Amino acid sequence: MKVDTQTMALKEWAVAVEALRTGQQIVIMRKGGIREETKEFHIQSESFFLFPTYEHQQKQWLQPAFAHRIDETLRGWSREDTEAAVRCYAELTEDILITHQEQLAKLSGEHIWTDSFAEERLKWKRAKPLHLMLLRVYELVEPVRVPILPSYTGCKSWIQLEADGLNDIARKPVLDDASFQLAVQRIHSALR
Repeated sequence: MKVDTQTMALKEWAVAVEALRTGQQIVIMRKGGIREETKEFHIQSESFFLFPTYEHQQKQWLQPAFAHRIDETLRGWSREDTEAAVRCYAELTEDILITHQEQLAKLSGEHIWTDSFAEERLKWKRAKPLHLMLLRVYELVEPVRVPILPSYTGCKSWIQLEADGLNDIARKPVLDDASFQLAVQRIHSALR
């Protein structure tokens, strides 16, 4: 079955989506959800919406400057919600495979997570590399409320959104071209 990549979404902690939306980071890290079909992470689309998730967010896994933001993301959220607000669209500009803790440690200033959380992600399924995904993020001019369907739940990375008009919503880049390129260069320099 061919997937309509125009409505593909990547699930991510709401606090990380907010950091992406505000330009505080351009990266996410992936190894794969527990319920991935192949039990490992694969890029299913190079452009996608960011679908905020709330259940697994934990303050202790965030750097101290960002831990309080979990409370902000939870304001107004309930497990009984039947809709989610989608605010961001992303384009994958690069997928860097991380295999060593030393590489990961050099990137701690480029994301909101603690070093121990990043290390745990790297150690999980040790034989597989950690995907460091560099994203060019766009904020939707207005958030789109999408129904939360049973197919969206569970520990999987990718979902196919079923909502009308998603691709008709205007979006603007979170960072201008120069700021984005500077962030990319910082990451490349850190990994040298």
